[in-house]
Amino acid sequence: MTTVNTNTSTQTTGGTGSSSSSSSTATSASVSQADFLKLLTAQLQAQDPTNPMDNSQFVAQLAQFSQLQATQDLNTNLQALSTSVNNSMQTSQVINSSSLLNREVLVPATSMTLDSSDSAGGALNFSAAGTATVTISDAAGNAIRHITVTNASAGLSQFTWDGKDDSGNVVSNGSYSLSAKVTNADGSSGTADTYVAGKVSGVGFGGSSVGTYLQVAGVGGVPLSQVAQIL
Repeated sequence: MTTVNTNTSTQTTGGTGSSSSSSSTATSASVSQADFLKLLTAQLQAQDPTNPMDNSQFVAQLAQFSQLQATQDLNTNLQALSTSVNNSMQTSQVINSSSLLNREVLVPATSMTLDSSDSAGGALNFSAAGTATVTISDAAGNAIRHITVTNASAGLSQFTWDGKDDSGNVVSNGSYSLSAKVTNADGSSGTADTYVAGKVSGVGFGGSSVGTYLQVAGVGGVPLSQVAQIL
């Protein structure tokens, strides 16, 4: 899960000058309606009485400002509309995802949890047809179980671990790491991404960087976009 750090630090040395400079730059970058009227009034007062501003030029300046003001208002309204639509879509996605509660899903993970059910499910993502060996290791890094998985084509292929080691002994509950080596049909070798199955216990929204996420048993928070399969 991606976490968002909400702590912010304030720099005191030289901070006032920098802030004032930034504020002045931002203020001078935009001209408000009041600023425009002040400039226009000053221009009228300073004009040569013997050669006053042409009426068409005066009207053109007013028209240009009106057009600019309308464009700025339109941009503000569009931004507000975009924010509203995004919020509505996010809410809708969270609500729709609630249908996954208590469902089993396959999500990417490099470890799996063995609990009271005495078995754990997972899957491999093959890039091509081939045979893979899944290695399950304990917390000390010792390989305790090897499972062979074969897939006739590219894609996900599921496997189940019965909670026993290679000698048939039942191992204790806990977290175990996963890795997989693949031998493709053409003889080349490589690795495969590992996935684990878990029940969805909650749905939430993790901010714009994460989006909607699922709380998956034995894994934790997983972005909805990373769910590979609903079982």
